[in-house]
Amino acid sequence: MKNEDSISLNKFISSKGLCSRREADQWIENGRVKINGAIAKKGNRVSENDEVTIDGKKINQKVKSVYLIFHKPPGITCTTDRKDKSNIIDYINYKERIFPIGRLDKNSTGLILLTNDGDIVNQILRKENSHEKEYVVKVDRPIDKKFIEKMSKPIPMLGTKTLPCTVIPLKRNVFKIILTQGLNRQIRRMCEYCGFNVLTLKRIRIMHLELDDLKVGEWRYLNKKELKTLFNTIRSYPK
Repeated sequence: MKNEDSISLNKFISSKGLCSRREADQWIENGRVKINGAIAKKGNRVSENDEVTIDGKKINQKVKSVYLIFHKPPGITCTTDRKDKSNIIDYINYKERIFPIGRLDKNSTGLILLTNDGDIVNQILRKENSHEKEYVVKVDRPIDKKFIEKMSKPIPMLGTKTLPCTVIPLKRNVFKIILTQGLNRQIRRMCEYCGFNVLTLKRIRIMHLELDDLKVGEWRYLNKKELKTLFNTIRSYPK
């Protein structure tokens, strides 16, 4: 019988800003998590009165949620793996544990969201919860109408096809592209399919969140208006 005041263990752990729900499940499977002294199992539920430990350390303390926008420089890897010397966590060096929502490849620049709210990470990244991501791309030669049309339509990739997208020419060899997908190295692969190579790739927007004039290597907190819109968007997602 489900206690109405309880929540799933993986959600409880992620809500403390320690990891995503998926990582929490791995910790549980590896026997690192205990509830009131007993080894936890996947599917367990807990309330705020339960004592939850990871590797023997209590995690019941409440943690304030943090939401950041970061302007990622080239050469920084969107990983929490501290063994990778180019990892985004050490670069930002934030005072609390945070992790990126999604990723940009190492050579790309631009907007990355980071948070300690593991629950929101899962909601944003769910495949069915498509949201717009906008990029400015520079390629190695002049673009034309044929290129724009071809990029806008579905392109075979990684055993599937890209979704139709918006492509807007900006300069001789620069264009803007708006995607609602996040396939691995998608824009670079799309350009290669059309016979072009990407020179620079910069993400300037995710949903309603914009990079604006934030300088490379700098970060800022989401403001109240941005947070309100973000939470309203998430609440509108299909369950």
